[in-house]
Amino acid sequence: MKGYNIRAVKSPAQCLTAISILLSFTLAQADERRFTYSYEPETMPKGGMEFEQWVTLRTQRSKAVGQQNFNRWEIREAFEYGVSDIYTVELYLNGKSESFRDPVGGTDSSKFSFDGVSLENRLMVLNPATYPVGLSLYLEPRFSGDEAEVEERIILGQRYGDWKWAFNLTHATEWSANLHDLEGEVEASVGIARDLGKHWSVGLELRDHNELPDYRRWENTALFLGPTVGYRTEKWWAALSVLPQIYGVNFGEDPDGHSHLELEGHERVNVRFIMGFDF
Repeated sequence: MKGYNIRAVKSPAQCLTAISILLSFTLAQADERRFTYSYEPETMPKGGMEFEQWVTLRTQRSKAVGQQNFNRWEIREAFEYGVSDIYTVELYLNGKSESFRDPVGGTDSSKFSFDGVSLENRLMVLNPATYPVGLSLYLEPRFSGDEAEVEERIILGQRYGDWKWAFNLTHATEWSANLHDLEGEVEASVGIARDLGKHWSVGLELRDHNELPDYRRWENTALFLGPTVGYRTEKWWAALSVLPQIYGVNFGEDPDGHSHLELEGHERVNVRFIMGFDF
């Protein structure tokens, strides 16, 4: 930190001032992200505000399931606010665009839809600055007319020098078809990154996603692994992950015709970019 000489602090009052400055500096940098699928346990400081733009591309499924040249773009605009130093809320506006070609009928399908409003809640239970491992709890309900979803997440993470890691365990329940159909999702993700100076970070992110229709059977699993890159300044930050599917399986009749990938409910590659701007 520039402009403040810690060694020159002598009196108790000066010590308290120095600690306050260091704490404020730490909190001001707390919400920068190095990963795009794995949340880190830090929350925004009280009164802090941020705008985030999310762009996710899920691309390429199997033509055996009637979705050749599949592309789904998911767009989210988010407004985040620090209610307290340990509790953050974030309002999302969600949209998606999906396109593919039916190889049997030779027809193209393309549509854009508003995917509802979400309200993310994050509560930091254990601050990683004072505990060996940071812990936060996450709850995000979403509503979109005839669809609704509730997502819960356990977030763990810590920093060791220039290295930082995060682990997330996620469960979601989604209601669709005018709230008549039910599907569960279970996901585990982990990321590890290294800071390269003041601005850049590079790392790896691993994600395992599973679908449970009606909670009656475990339909599939898909494992993604790829690089993540982050960039940060005092007023804005950005993170990018490119995660190809490295293994997947459908536990039913293998409708996609692939023995080592799951290309009916998942894609060959997931790409996510997030940029945040402080107010």
